[in-house]
Amino acid sequence: MRIAIVDSGIAPEHPHVGDVASGVSLTHSAGDTLDRLGHGTAVAAVIREKAPDAVLVPVKVFDRTLATDARTLAKAIHWAADNACHIVNLSLGTTNAEHSALLQAAVSYATARGTYVVGAFETDAVRWLPGSLHGAIGVVGRGDVEREELVAELTALFDQSPVGASIYPRPIPGVPRERNLHGISFAVANVSGFLARWLEVPREMTSLTQKTE
Repeated sequence: MRIAIVDSGIAPEHPHVGDVASGVSLTHSAGDTLDRLGHGTAVAAVIREKAPDAVLVPVKVFDRTLATDARTLAKAIHWAADNACHIVNLSLGTTNAEHSALLQAAVSYATARGTYVVGAFETDAVRWLPGSLHGAIGVVGRGDVEREELVAELTALFDQSPVGASIYPRPIPGVPRERNLHGISFAVANVSGFLARWLEVPREMTSLTQKTE
């Protein structure tokens, strides 16, 4: 199970991450997928916890700041689909509707090749791209959901209904979770991890998808 983590790279030496596959940097630092910001590594740790056997593939679009552009994001999705990734984790996005056509084309390209695209659906009633586009698995963050729960039926992962997931990453011993990094980025990562687990062993997901509203 190959999961492309489109983010700031991954620090492979981090104990919560483990082995990292060869990936790509789409920043000015070509060939360098090292994470200098920590965001991609934190996202990777969430996914690794839920899908310990998955192959994590860094697709670096951030370098010194958490900023990129729509063309680079679309290129990242294409690269993941072309490089045998089963899931693309997008703990990022844009609210600029001008990029809808470009990003929709990228999502459609990926899904046509059997690659699942997981991204933020909305925050504070504002839609995000590409997570809210047709074909993507959209995620909404929930502070009242445990990290081993999803607010959805299993079919919601595939029928355009947004999936609710915990906004919290892996806990840091001795640090209250509210003081740790948290937000929609980690809700997306939680869903990607659950999806990877389900794709590998569907029956394991049954108990994780029964909480509905």
